[in-house]
Amino acid sequence: MYRAKIHSKFLFPLAGAALISSCSGSKKATTEEPLNIVYIMTDDHTRQMMSCYDHRYIETPNLDRIADNGVIFRNAYVANSLSGPSRACLLTGKHSHKNGKLDNFTTFDGSQQTVQQLLQEGGYQTAMIGKWHLDGEPTHFDHWEVLPGQGSYYNPDFITAEGKIHYKGYVTSVITDLGLDWLENGRDREKPFVLFLHHKVAHRNWMADTPHLPLYEEKTFALPENFYDDYEGRIAAQQQEMSIASDHDMDVVNDLKMVRDGVQTRLSNAYIHGEYARLDSAQKAAWDAHYQPIIDSFYQAKLTGRELAEWKYQRYMRDYAKTIRSLDENVGRVLDYLDEKGLSKNTVVIYTSDQGFYMGEHGWFDKRFMYEESFSTPLVMQLPERFKKRGDIKGLVQNIDFAPTMLDIAGLEIPSDMQGISLLPLIKKQKEPKNWRKSLYYHFYEYPGEHAVKRHYGVKTDRYKLIHFYDDIDVWELYDLETDPTEMHNLYGKEGYEKITGKLMQELKRLQEQYDDPIRERFPIK
Repeated sequence: MYRAKIHSKFLFPLAGAALISSCSGSKKATTEEPLNIVYIMTDDHTRQMMSCYDHRYIETPNLDRIADNGVIFRNAYVANSLSGPSRACLLTGKHSHKNGKLDNFTTFDGSQQTVQQLLQEGGYQTAMIGKWHLDGEPTHFDHWEVLPGQGSYYNPDFITAEGKIHYKGYVTSVITDLGLDWLENGRDREKPFVLFLHHKVAHRNWMADTPHLPLYEEKTFALPENFYDDYEGRIAAQQQEMSIASDHDMDVVNDLKMVRDGVQTRLSNAYIHGEYARLDSAQKAAWDAHYQPIIDSFYQAKLTGRELAEWKYQRYMRDYAKTIRSLDENVGRVLDYLDEKGLSKNTVVIYTSDQGFYMGEHGWFDKRFMYEESFSTPLVMQLPERFKKRGDIKGLVQNIDFAPTMLDIAGLEIPSDMQGISLLPLIKKQKEPKNWRKSLYYHFYEYPGEHAVKRHYGVKTDRYKLIHFYDDIDVWELYDLETDPTEMHNLYGKEGYEKITGKLMQELKRLQEQYDDPIRERFPIK
């Protein structure tokens, strides 16, 4: 149920009225009531941990409710599996090399054309609440209140146009409170709106809300079949730093909360003096009551080898799942509010993540690679009745498509320089349009960097994937996703795959030319 009072502080009024539309944001002729948009995005939420995609691990009834009342995209992917760049792709409808946000270190130019700017110019009220994770202050939002950097799970600070505000509580609930308050008290009810509700969950280090701490403790999560992958034939995969088994990569104190006097790890100070230190006395009492018996048992057991790796996997899965429970409940609050206020009849609700994540596949956590678990992303939409389409959509889609889709939903013109395409043809038609794209382009840049994933680019079709790892490495990988969906067998250079390799090379060349990626000048494809 909607809670009118949010931790003793209300949102300030809208910063400014929507502007009259420009030529780039001009209205299409329509007699239908304008559609609102609620765009909910999480951080590192993967399809495996969303039950409308995968029932193996947890149930997410409220997220599934979005799909049940609309559509579920079975083949949604990102252009660059990393938080900041992914958000830039969303806002601009362009690949990283075009919007300038290559990695988490390069600066995002907020003065460039963005979807919120075009929506605002087209008469929409725009609000951004939650995780921003782009440089500088948000631009072209009538209202914004965002987390600094990665933000904090407990008692978070927010940055606003009027300065910093501190809230008491759990970040997922606080973000939802702020979003609902804006919908109830902050907007002009005579105008359509777009609300970007961006959650911190389920980013590392997966700190659950205190009521959810007991959840999943009796559940044993199935170990992925390739948890003990030896990475044969995949040089880049051998050199990453995202192994659950590795004490360097998955930190037992910071990531798994096994804090103990005398135990010093690479990230222990970040946890003890960072996120743990933010807990108030009541939160800390609940936290310690839950974790202390687990800590005592862990250090008494003195696990090593596979026993330790599998213990870490179970703790990781449990903590991650608990953060998703809070998310799911809060998404339910938003859906309930829209229903109760009669807004569902003319509001499109979009739910997605900034990328996927590894839940032990290949022995990993995190993302970055073009392999399926991190390259893919959940995408579901709750649709008003005017859209007749329901159920699965199997066409290849990418997060550069989100901006043109929002503009199309709003009845606004899509600028010709946006590289994504509107998803409305997939939503409005019962059958996939015959001319829908047959391949996707991907490019990851952040090396050297956290988790040490090499730079790479590649092409994906409905069946095959071709990847080139480059810079201080020069290797190619080819996968047949029909016979090898877990991407364990690199077929590049194998006898019998010359023809498909040649076709994929030409498709890769075509996409690099279409999207004007300058990498093609360094590594020209003949």
